[in-house]
Amino acid sequence: MLESPKSSKTSELSPKGSIKKLKIKEQTKAKGSAKGKRKQLGKKDEEVDISMASIGQPEIFPLVFTQKTQEILNCRINEDVTEEKPYKLLKKEDIIQDMKTRAAVSDFHPVKKIVLEYPGEELLVVLDTEFKYGQNFYLVATEEAKESFLNPPEAMEEEEGETKEGTTEEYVYKPPVRKPWVSLGSEKEIEEESVIESLKKIKYMISRVRREFGSKVKFTDRNASSVKDGYIECTSYQDKNFSIKKLEKDVGTQVVPKVREMSTQTKWTYPRNAATQYFPREFSDEEKELCLASEDLKEFIISVLLRVEIALQQNEIMNAFFDDWKALAEDESAFGGKSDAYLKEYQSFTDLHYLKHRTVSCVCWHPTIYGIIAVSVTERLSYEERIAQSGKLLLRKSPILFWSFSDPIHPQLMLECPEDIYCFEFCPSDPNIIAGGCMNGQVVLWDISEYEVKLQNAKTGAGGSKNAAVNMPTFIQAQQSDKEPHFVRYCAVSSIEYGHKTVITDIHWLPDYFEVNRMGIAFENRTGVCVQLVTCSPDCSILFWDLRAPKATIQSSFEKVKEEKAIEAPPDVPTTFKHLNLSWRPLIKANLSKSDTNGDYSPTKISLVEEHFHYKMQDKMQYQIKPEIFGDENPYKQLKVPSAKALKILENIPTNFFVGTEDGEVIYSDWKMERESDSGRLISQKPANKYIIHDGIVHTIQRSPFFKDIILSVGGWNFAIWKEGVTSGPILQSCCSSKRYTVGHWSLSRAGVFFIGREDGNIDIWDLLEKTHEPSQTQNISISMITCIKPWIVSSKQHFLAISDNFGTLHILEISWTLSHPSSNERASVLHYFEREVKHLDYFEQRQEFRAKERKELELETQRKKTRMAGGQKSREQMEEQMNINYVDFLDEEKKILTGLGLLKATDRFALNRTQ
Repeated sequence: MLESPKSSKTSELSPKGSIKKLKIKEQTKAKGSAKGKRKQLGKKDEEVDISMASIGQPEIFPLVFTQKTQEILNCRINEDVTEEKPYKLLKKEDIIQDMKTRAAVSDFHPVKKIVLEYPGEELLVVLDTEFKYGQNFYLVATEEAKESFLNPPEAMEEEEGETKEGTTEEYVYKPPVRKPWVSLGSEKEIEEESVIESLKKIKYMISRVRREFGSKVKFTDRNASSVKDGYIECTSYQDKNFSIKKLEKDVGTQVVPKVREMSTQTKWTYPRNAATQYFPREFSDEEKELCLASEDLKEFIISVLLRVEIALQQNEIMNAFFDDWKALAEDESAFGGKSDAYLKEYQSFTDLHYLKHRTVSCVCWHPTIYGIIAVSVTERLSYEERIAQSGKLLLRKSPILFWSFSDPIHPQLMLECPEDIYCFEFCPSDPNIIAGGCMNGQVVLWDISEYEVKLQNAKTGAGGSKNAAVNMPTFIQAQQSDKEPHFVRYCAVSSIEYGHKTVITDIHWLPDYFEVNRMGIAFENRTGVCVQLVTCSPDCSILFWDLRAPKATIQSSFEKVKEEKAIEAPPDVPTTFKHLNLSWRPLIKANLSKSDTNGDYSPTKISLVEEHFHYKMQDKMQYQIKPEIFGDENPYKQLKVPSAKALKILENIPTNFFVGTEDGEVIYSDWKMERESDSGRLISQKPANKYIIHDGIVHTIQRSPFFKDIILSVGGWNFAIWKEGVTSGPILQSCCSSKRYTVGHWSLSRAGVFFIGREDGNIDIWDLLEKTHEPSQTQNISISMITCIKPWIVSSKQHFLAISDNFGTLHILEISWTLSHPSSNERASVLHYFEREVKHLDYFEQRQEFRAKERKELELETQRKKTRMAGGQKSREQMEEQMNINYVDFLDEEKKILTGLGLLKATDRFALNRTQ
């Protein structure tokens, strides 16, 4: 038997060096393994083993200490730790505090579990100047290794000293000498590791009489259900003994003569039952009549009648087909940790050429193409700086950029803008039609139908067919050859004279099942596509726009020729909306006039009852009139304003809307116009309600995608949730935040979740089912202000959240399972919460009225007491009132006395009054 008392590898640590040098091959292997482990660390920190166990040193964990970590823990290179003193003892509580403060950014995050389970109070960190283990520091993870590093054995040092000081001796070969074997106790370990069969083997002997060999087999019919154990189901199953993976095996070895053992066994397959029914067994008509007329059947029906009635009642009360296990799993998923509720970074987009010194003003996902997102950018200037640099800004237009997940560096498409675009939106009927609002108050339209194939083939890099490239202008072909994005010119722009006077802050498409006329009355839309827009601006106006060509008028031949020359457009510009270019006027102009003063409100955001949500079909009204058929041509080229006489008025279309203003007000009004009695001109209605809740400009006012009457407004330092129809105020109002809120958005998959961006680059995630007084969690996204938030649902398993900041960077975050998948009854729970808040608000108003009456009564009573005590003199009316009171008290006392003496009955009160 072979033994070695020092067979196990021990890592000996020295105070000056990190660890004694191993062989060159082992060093190379260690470095290679460390690099491989380091690559896997970025994917999943907590599951990757970065220790040096592969070279026999599992107590060593290489780490990268950044300059920030060195300053926090006072382990700066060449200052706190040097080559002469390469180690540093760090307190365990300081490391845990650093991991809590910096989370995944902490350099100790890969060894979080090692630090938490470390038994001592101080951990040893050693400077690795030679990068022996692949990083600049390494952590000693055991107390024994730490003590051996700090207090090395003196014997080893003496041996090293002797080896260094002594002279080299010539090696003399000595043949091995046979010695008797001396037991050191290793046979006990081998006996413990060896497998000893403790169970006695069972032997079976199967025999058969010799005369039955070769005899004929006789099969008979037998009812398997009538005999006990006559039918046994042996279904096939997966035997786990054949699928267990062997990860580790501890075997004791000993030098013994070679023994070879062989065995064989027939492979046993899984038994399966097979049955064949060749004809159904049925009762004859006579047997059926006999069975129905039997007394046994009647007694059976009477005995089970009560139980059947109870079962039917239970089926009416509760759903018998409800999957309790699925509901239980959903409830358990709601108790996930905070790590599962965080937003995970998926991708980011930025461009140093087009986005330099610019901020993202609006973000929109492409409604139909996966991985395509468009952003509009504006110059990052204040109002005074924009006025001072107005001449330069005319030469520098900020485009709308289309980004693709497949290419995060180069934009796929760029839309030319006459001015900086503050807001834009895809058309719900045709995603190739885009409408945007400019800083100068103009409305712009684009048609990207020619580039739809390029966006769809963005993953493969194909931009379309060769024939399409031949018809393009030369400058576009040059851009394509240099991998530059396609530059698309706008189709039409509205008239400056009749449009908004300041920046357009919000734009929406009206749904495709109704349209409005100049009076604001809703009519049916027979075209079947969206043809109208609504915009708002701080110039105190809300405008409605119609995309259709106006009715044809009689023109002279000279005017027609002049108009044709004026409308001629470059060959690369689509002619979809050429009838609107520079002559487009709004259909309705609604002003929000103040009721108490002569001024007007300045709206910044608008929310209509009928809004589009890409992930969910709205409850549209069904009409018998079918939309017109346009063929293969773009329907927007053939649209014309129909006759109002042939259209049907829709009475059930709500025309109310919410508006947020620059002064933090929330306005509830109606867009229907009224005729002035004196002049007969159309004027806007006065707002129905006005609320002052926010202490700053309103950045967001949006309806919930699950409840049409629930509205979220964000502005200043707080947010509020409103319910349409409740005129007393918001049903939920947050307290003032430490940082200003800049934008907000409802979740598209959970009714009680919404996201709010702040000016410090953080995102507050609110879950009304978990907390209502503070956000469920706050996550940092950027170092600058959050400007826009847009969620997107790709599939049931993939939800994205697009967040843009003030530096022009677009962050794409993946929403976790907890924040994207609702529980089975979340919608009902959130609705019940809103109803409770409405009742609480009504109760609060009633208590306010009751308290006001109480205060008024107390003031009157106090005034009376003061009047009585002032000078002791009373007025004539007060004296007469007091005399009447005293006289009534006297009559009552007299009646009691006479009744007690028996001189007067209880019914003779009026007689007493007459005699007196």
